[in-house]
Amino acid sequence: MKHPHMQIAPEVRIALDLNAPIVALESTVVTHGLPRPQNLELAREMEKTVREAGATPATIALLDGQIRVGLSDEELARLAESESALKVSHRDFAAAIVKKANGGTTVAGTMYAANMAGIKVFATGGIGGVHKESAFDISTDLRSLAEIPTIVVCAGAKAILDLPATLEVLETLGVPVVGFQTDEFPAFYSRESGLGVSVRLDTPKEVADFAKAHWELGMKGGVLVANPIPAADAIPAAEMEPFIAQASAEALERGIHGQKLTPFLLERISELTKGKSLKANLALLLNNASLAAQIASELTGKKKGWAI
Repeated sequence: MKHPHMQIAPEVRIALDLNAPIVALESTVVTHGLPRPQNLELAREMEKTVREAGATPATIALLDGQIRVGLSDEELARLAESESALKVSHRDFAAAIVKKANGGTTVAGTMYAANMAGIKVFATGGIGGVHKESAFDISTDLRSLAEIPTIVVCAGAKAILDLPATLEVLETLGVPVVGFQTDEFPAFYSRESGLGVSVRLDTPKEVADFAKAHWELGMKGGVLVANPIPAADAIPAAEMEPFIAQASAEALERGIHGQKLTPFLLERISELTKGKSLKANLALLLNNASLAAQIASELTGKKKGWAI
């Protein structure tokens, strides 16, 4: 049924009608997460990676106050160049619609829109969670994972967060944390965190079968798939910790909080690492896009060659 505030791109609509594999992609990484021109280059590479792995990409964003599921290259460029784009989570959809604004969807926002459209698999960089700066600053991403039946492929939670507290909240909410080919929860830039996962699975088919069983049991929420950054691009946690601590201290000194905190921390860490963290961020995003496409193919039973 057509939704008054949503437009689904023709290729995504065809893939939905054919039950072909689709991967939802977020857009705050384009509007708020990366500098120009890397943001547009990354958005294009993410879509290309999904296609090469056998699925149809569906980048989700808001343009002129309308939720768009799937963007043309011209629309991607327009979003990447927008200087006034909103950061859109659950509570921000109505504001963006009323203001006829452009916006990048967060993990939570993308999950919500993807679920409305009927898309079950989503690739992102790292989820939000509990911030170190304040135990009361908890991302809506965690609640969304508990409530929205989506497979979310990530490289763990963002390393700027309180990872033990984030995992505790996920456990409280009943969200399964799948380690893909790992027993350890990855820490975004790093493959190691010293923290465990709730289950290890080693193939895309195992992940798809796990999600099916989870939902067949009547579970209403999502499945978090923690996919470690490729070893060649990883930065040891011990190397990253001083940079994260410095960026966090600066954020506290400047009174930066709320939706502005994560973009500030990521940008500052990139400056402190002289771009090394940005390179790692790009690598893990593409790695997650590829795995998500493979999982989507297993979930639909349609392998490579079905991409629109």
